[in-house]
Amino acid sequence: MIRACIFDLDGVLVDTARYHYLAWKRLAAEFGYELTEENNERLKGVSRMRSLDIILELSGHSFSEAEKEKMADRKNGWFTEYLSKMNADEILPGVNNLLQQLKKDNIKIALASSSKNAQRIIEVLGIQDYFETVVDGNMVVNAKPAPDIFLLAAKNISITPQDCIVFEDAEAGVQAALRAGMKCVGVGRQAQLGQATIVVPSLKEFDYSQLKSL
Repeated sequence: MIRACIFDLDGVLVDTARYHYLAWKRLAAEFGYELTEENNERLKGVSRMRSLDIILELSGHSFSEAEKEKMADRKNGWFTEYLSKMNADEILPGVNNLLQQLKKDNIKIALASSSKNAQRIIEVLGIQDYFETVVDGNMVVNAKPAPDIFLLAAKNISITPQDCIVFEDAEAGVQAALRAGMKCVGVGRQAQLGQATIVVPSLKEFDYSQLKSL
């Protein structure tokens, strides 16, 4: 029986993925590399430093660890600049209705995002009160596809993994949920998220009654 829902943030509740893309693209341009939207898909659901390593691998560049830390901080500065202009209109379709239904039925709600800005984002959007715990990239050592972030979220709300379902839009996130022993709703394309328990194009298309059958 599903007793808790754990949500990824980027691409599930709000489309901050495009702001990540703009910031990474801006950083890559500094060393002469054009980050395409296709290659940007590889960055979804992974940590900030791993994202930078992927860009460097793609571009054939290398930098010291100290230089990479400065680059990642610079990217995050641009990203938070973009976030400051967000508002509740950017919450994705179906999100508010689903959160309201879960709250009404006393199903626990958690947020588990690789983003180190997760708390700030949900506060800007005005949805922070729905979540009983927020676990972000600062709180775990191993990023997705390791299950750590989802296991910590479940622990924080005292729900066993088998009673949790994860909502994810990234392949690495789906893998992390399954490795945690949880069911998973893939939000996006079947071709990319086919390992998930079920796949829906967006939360607007998610049939709430399916929770009882999962």
